[in-house]
Amino acid sequence: MTLADRVTVSILTYNRAPELERTLEQALGTAAGARILVIDNGSTDGTPDLLRRFAPRIRHIRLRENTGAAGRNIGVLFATTPYVALCDDDCWWARGSLAAAADADEHPHVAIVTARVLVGPEEREDPTCSLMAESPLPTTADLPGHPILGFLAGASMVRRRAFLSAGGFEPRFFLGGEERLLAVDLASDGWSMVYLPEATVHHHPSPARDAAERRALLARNALWFSWLRRPLRSALKSTARVLGRAAADPAVLRGALSAVGGLGWIARNRHVVPDEIERALRMVAD
Repeated sequence: MTLADRVTVSILTYNRAPELERTLEQALGTAAGARILVIDNGSTDGTPDLLRRFAPRIRHIRLRENTGAAGRNIGVLFATTPYVALCDDDCWWARGSLAAAADADEHPHVAIVTARVLVGPEEREDPTCSLMAESPLPTTADLPGHPILGFLAGASMVRRRAFLSAGGFEPRFFLGGEERLLAVDLASDGWSMVYLPEATVHHHPSPARDAAERRALLARNALWFSWLRRPLRSALKSTARVLGRAAADPAVLRGALSAVGGLGWIARNRHVVPDEIERALRMVAD
């Protein structure tokens, strides 16, 4: 079976035509025949014109509005391969890494493989990689890498069947820590996730970022996640941590206040994770 039969590369973009152009040039050179989808979150810059230049080598799926991380759900839905390599418009999978991650097929209970991330032209290892490599979760012989209970959405390959069965990314989260909810839902359904340093993703962060808005979304989503899935004591601790940061950061305060608007939704959708998943969450946090 060829790589094109096994893997689809799904690139999420929004108003970053220059970064996307570089990513596509890199991906077309390293993807070794894998299918490439670009999920355009309703860009209003030159992205549509740029993508016409790359046709028919890539498939362009343009959404009517910016759906944030939930745009990745569309890429997985449109894929017809058993694996989908997720990435953003400022990162790409290194040569040979798609095949390395797809080889996790030998472990049918693995839902997500997260690659090692090298940042910028100097290729600094993302600090998160060290945390994943030192995961305190117990390693078993039937896992191809380090066990984790979370992942980096822009540097992960997902098993399409598992991703869709868990519902993908929650649209309400938009962006910022959106992986956490999907990770615990997969784990609660018996799936595993691993960090595989043998696979590599290059990340050249875009300068088009709103750091304050990002902190606000991270705070809101941390609160939503805790109250959606964690038992009362853990949810209260998480709330106290966020409020502690809010006292010194107006963006975090704004995020915490916006979380209040989701109380009704949380009440309708709260499902506490099994005890073993909560113990694993505490272990990773510690």
